[in-house]
Amino acid sequence: MKLDSPLIKFSGVYKKYSARLEKLGIRKIEDFLYHIPSRYENFSLVSDIKNIQPGETVTVRGRIVKIENNFLKGGKKLQKALISDGTATIEGIWFNQPYLLRIIKKGDDISVSGKVTYFNKPVIQIQEYELGKTADSSFIHTGRLIPIYPETQGISSKWIRRQVFNILSKKEKLIEYLPDSIIKNEDLMEINSTIEQIHFPISLENAEKARMRLMFDELFLLSLSVLSRKKELENREFKTKFLISKYNKQIESFLTSLPFELTDAQKRVVSEITSDLSLQKPMNRLLEGEVGSGKTVVAAIAMYISYLNGYQSALMAPTEILANQHFKTIESLLSSYGIKVKLTTSSVKLKDSFDILVGTHSMLYGNINFKNLGLVVIDEQHRFGVRQRALIREKGLNPHVLTMTATPIPRTIALTLYGDLDLSLLDQVPKERKRIKTWLVPVEKREDAYKWIRSRVKSNKDQVFIICPFIEESESIETVKAAKKEYEKLKESVFSDLKLGLLHGKLKSEEKNKVLDLFKKGETQILVATPVVEVGIDVRSATIMLIEGAERFGLAQLHQLRGRVGRGDKQSYCLLFTESDSQKTLERLKSMERIFFGPELAEIDLKLRGPGEIYGTLQHGRTPLKIASFSDFELIEKTKKEALKIFPKLSDYKLLKEKVTDLVKKDIAPD
Repeated sequence: MKLDSPLIKFSGVYKKYSARLEKLGIRKIEDFLYHIPSRYENFSLVSDIKNIQPGETVTVRGRIVKIENNFLKGGKKLQKALISDGTATIEGIWFNQPYLLRIIKKGDDISVSGKVTYFNKPVIQIQEYELGKTADSSFIHTGRLIPIYPETQGISSKWIRRQVFNILSKKEKLIEYLPDSIIKNEDLMEINSTIEQIHFPISLENAEKARMRLMFDELFLLSLSVLSRKKELENREFKTKFLISKYNKQIESFLTSLPFELTDAQKRVVSEITSDLSLQKPMNRLLEGEVGSGKTVVAAIAMYISYLNGYQSALMAPTEILANQHFKTIESLLSSYGIKVKLTTSSVKLKDSFDILVGTHSMLYGNINFKNLGLVVIDEQHRFGVRQRALIREKGLNPHVLTMTATPIPRTIALTLYGDLDLSLLDQVPKERKRIKTWLVPVEKREDAYKWIRSRVKSNKDQVFIICPFIEESESIETVKAAKKEYEKLKESVFSDLKLGLLHGKLKSEEKNKVLDLFKKGETQILVATPVVEVGIDVRSATIMLIEGAERFGLAQLHQLRGRVGRGDKQSYCLLFTESDSQKTLERLKSMERIFFGPELAEIDLKLRGPGEIYGTLQHGRTPLKIASFSDFELIEKTKKEALKIFPKLSDYKLLKEKVTDLVKKDIAPD
């Protein structure tokens, strides 16, 4: 049984279960070994029956004296077995497993693990069992630390445990791929011992040491794959060469003619981008910017430089709303210079030639002809698939690439996930913008908040967003119904004297645009929406953001939603509503009242809630890590340093290089 053997080549149970196992990422024999337990049940206390005490979780080994079904109320069955080990007897019970009487017979030797309770006498509630003689040393489900695995329908932890045990019993050895120097310097467990101890540890300390080795491997390989992708991009043929000094006067003139002064952060980032564009290699830069920090303006400046050099530019956005917003901004800044800015989406077809094309992923398909594409801007790149991002790059000959995100990402994570990109950070917003006053509203103040909102709308002509939550970034029918229900309630009773609109992801493009136009014109005073408004909507008269069920959002997403208001010169407000009484939740949400820097909020969430929120926002739940965590900053830094040291001589380590190459091909990392 070779470890690299695909399961579909086997007959019998592996072939039968291959589709189910693929859901767990198990496609070949070796994948069983890297299907890591999520936790362990501690059944390592083995005791004579005479010595057991109520409350203990224990393993006893003996012989079945009697086994039978007992009927309970409601037709349910209780299985009882009398077990003797020569020192005493004890009753063991299972619930609703009548088939056990076909498997377990009187006189069978058995090992059982479970918790001892007291019903007039000690009874063991059996969690795991296995048949075999008491002297048998091959028990794998009882009498030890028992691995519990991620499961899927029809594939139980017990079944996986048996397969892993059988594979390890074959003594097929994994070949160590980490350099000896790293194993020694970092005090890491050797790979074969690691696999044995992660599945069947002799102690929790050993399990933790094995887990640490696998966490190191994941982050180390990720860092090496990032370095590998960066080198690959730099080595591609490059003919998109920009001249900066030749056009310095035009660039300076353009910057001074802008209807606003750039922030210091924008000036710094523009300098970083122009420096990239002047090099003899393609730019590959990530621009992380606060909501409202002016990323689109920075992109427009880069596009202007591209135009001066005789190249076309393309900006790809994930939604029509966002594409339209970018188009209007860029056209207003550049059209007076004779630059042809065009828009293409699923509902707006391209008919004319262009210098700059703004659109959704629809620009990747059809008959759009890029004659000389020199700059690609990808906004909210995590919302596009790997293939989509590659396609837009292929429209030119290794063009410069600027990717942008408003998603607040802790710097440590950004540099790990996007380490093949140079990182620029827009950490300022225009000076004229007032800080958004944010309040966590207790349940008893809800009615007062509604009265305050009504008075603001009537006296100040303020406009309001009311956001109804949904989980992650997928819009379900249930969520749309929730938004509709809230809209109807508010319209009929709470704000019956005001004009309300409803916006959600299930509306057609024409309907969305109509709803937004009414809101922008001020004909709608309150817009009830799902977080479809998170990006791309700029309504300067909107000054109040009310977020229902705020506890269901990560702080980073709340920060983005908050950024939909405060875009004009009026004081704006964000009200967070929650019915949670969890002190931890309330403290987390309270941080929104005092912190206004997105990456800092994202880091708080990372520490309090773990990396799930980061994964959910960045990759729709698909994470590049199975066992390591982005919250372990110390280990991330350690593995990055080791990767930088080993990368120049990676070719000397054949197996390690193969693993890195496989990782790059799988596109486990974001690009």
